Amino acid sequence: MVRRIIGSVAVLLAATPLSSAVHPAHPRTNVASEGTVGRELTPEARAAVRRQLRERGQGTYIAEMLAERDSALARWHDLRGQRLNVWIQPTSDVNEFHPEFAARVRDAFLDWDALKLPVRFAFTPDSAAADVHVTFIDHFDEPISGRTKWARDDDWWIIGGDIVLAVHHHNGNTLDDESMKAMALHEIGHLLGLDHTTDSTSIMAPRVRVRDLSPADRATVRLLYTLPPGAVR
Repeated sequence: MVRRIIGSVAVLLAATPLSSAVHPAHPRTNVASEGTVGRELTPEARAAVRRQLRERGQGTYIAEMLAERDSALARWHDLRGQRLNVWIQPTSDVNEFHPEFAARVRDAFLDWDALKLPVRFAFTPDSAAADVHVTFIDHFDEPISGRTKWARDDDWWIIGGDIVLAVHHHNGNTLDDESMKAMALHEIGHLLGLDHTTDSTSIMAPRVRVRDLSPADRATVRLLYTLPPGAVR
């Protein structure tokens, strides 16, 4: 099994008023352009996926995801009741960090977990036992507030991932608790296999303007987890 590490440079979390900073280009688009070829489904399987996309794609942004990834989808295996163990950094020396940040990140995982997808989350205090690590830094040098990196195999199954969240915006302002949760919701969306959408009312917009999952966020991830990963074109 080949591990391919994909970086998801994540959201610039816009405070009020919204920042006009431009979100950097999404690195995942480089996966295909660098020559990495995901598994191609059989013609019958591709036809079945396209049929589901036609029938169930309305109200989702999965078509935008397919365009972003050269018609390929990535997701975790159905874990059949086994949960992904998440370790959230409980303390930090970063200036103005406080434990409520970790609590709000936990709340964000629980919001996604409430959808009861085939991949569910549990929390562990032991970082060595974790499948997913969430850590905090002071700020990013780029105008972003979070970054997700996940690994996939050649068949586009996600096999691991980590999230880094910034306590401060690029401009130096400190995130508040609700902003930290919204940023975490966005990053967990990437961890699950979602990409950005131009729909500004969704948590997966490049610049997050909302604080909760939208109907489109829920519909898109639910549809994703009924489809096989890989190239569908």
